Amino acid sequence: MDNRMRAVCDLNVSTVREMAGRHEYDGVAQDLSPDGVRRSLAALARARRDGPALPDAHDEAHLAVFEDAARVQFGELELHRRDPHAHISNLDLACYDRQYAPAGDRALARRRHLAQWPQAVDAAIESLDRLAAPVAASLLPAVRGLTDGVDPAEGPHVVEALAAHERLVEHIDRAARTGDPDGRLGGAGLAALMGSQEGVSVDLTALADAADRERARMTELLTEGCRALDPTRTVAGLVPELLADHPDAETVIAEAAALTEEVIAFTRERRLAPHVDGEWRVGPAPASRRWATAMMTWAAPHEPDSPSWYHVTPPDPRWPRAEREEWLSIFNRTSLPAITAHEVAPGHFAHGRSLRHAPGEVRGTLYSLAFCEGWAHYAEEVFWEEGFRDGDPRYAIGVALEALIRSTRLTCAIGLHTGAMDVAEATARFERDAFLARAGAVSEARRGTFDATYGRYTWGKLELLGLRDRARTAWGTGFCLDRFHRAMLDLGSPPLGLLETALKG
Repeated sequence: MDNRMRAVCDLNVSTVREMAGRHEYDGVAQDLSPDGVRRSLAALARARRDGPALPDAHDEAHLAVFEDAARVQFGELELHRRDPHAHISNLDLACYDRQYAPAGDRALARRRHLAQWPQAVDAAIESLDRLAAPVAASLLPAVRGLTDGVDPAEGPHVVEALAAHERLVEHIDRAARTGDPDGRLGGAGLAALMGSQEGVSVDLTALADAADRERARMTELLTEGCRALDPTRTVAGLVPELLADHPDAETVIAEAAALTEEVIAFTRERRLAPHVDGEWRVGPAPASRRWATAMMTWAAPHEPDSPSWYHVTPPDPRWPRAEREEWLSIFNRTSLPAITAHEVAPGHFAHGRSLRHAPGEVRGTLYSLAFCEGWAHYAEEVFWEEGFRDGDPRYAIGVALEALIRSTRLTCAIGLHTGAMDVAEATARFERDAFLARAGAVSEARRGTFDATYGRYTWGKLELLGLRDRARTAWGTGFCLDRFHRAMLDLGSPPLGLLETALKG
């Protein structure tokens, strides 16, 4: 990597290590102390000032967006001082569970990483002096979960790491009890964060209006789907029954594996993604990530090819029956096909395969999460448009239910951080607009306190749909989904502000 790329990656160690497979960062904890961040920002500024522009105009613009985003995140907004999420990712050991290298090499990297926990925790405690109570309370379980699978019998370095972890838990717990009750970024801060990450200027009012329109569109799709499935039932009466129809803990992985074969076959048949090669597997997440119901862990571009994992995690059998039932309801047979299209194909798995073909360091290393999640969310809807399962209305209902959660996230993120709503009001929105049970609605609302950009799923999807309309106009009879999708994925995972480059493809 040249100095500019290195400076950006040094400020995003955990992300580029796992998502891009930059394993030169294995065993490395980023210095997120106030002085460490200042030094990294100074190195970023020097590299940008002294480094030459990249020869490819799109790649130069892509890199510049990530330089600006790092400056806004760490310099202007100083999120490392108010959000534990960066520190949690910095300490996370789950990346070494992936089978990207021999077990012995990964174990050695994990050991080196654990040995740096005391220093990294001290840096986190020093930095987190603006930690608001709602943010601390929302992330406290994730902080506690960092030690899942960490055995003190491994050696003295682990004992020291666990002691450091306890200091961090105490710090976050204290903030949850006594911290500032106001965790808002503010409208200007949220717009700056979202815009810098995507190379655009963000109008939050216009974005909130777009979320409202999308929610109305998906509510109509849900209503039509329910009417087609059973015209004698109301939506409110039918949806709970559909959510209750799910595999049990013993069969959910087998059903997800069968669906994986089905969505890959449909994607290949309709040529909905340019690369659907490689090996895939379905199974529960490793112990360190059992908090995730469903997720894709792909074979990253900068590592040897290996199986990509669609993780579908059954509930813990020790949980109370009601909690197990609520967890399994996420895998209901109405929504699971759309979830699988999102996670596997044409969604994240297919995207990950294309990233391995993307030319150059920038496209294979620096990913817009709004594009990444927007593409996978868009993929769910493309399946419906293409007649997946012969237009079975249950698939349309599943698409609508997943979309209503995502559009409500965008609405609530804007509301929570501009002060237009509080957590209780956001919870009510998820219950009413997205049909979530109380516990799920509370979890989604609390996530909005710390994951301020979690509206990226809907935002990204809407941008891709708009780009598709422009491609149809520009290409005329030369338009087809194969060409359009290939042109986008050739760009890797581009910031939303740079999507127009795809129209030149």
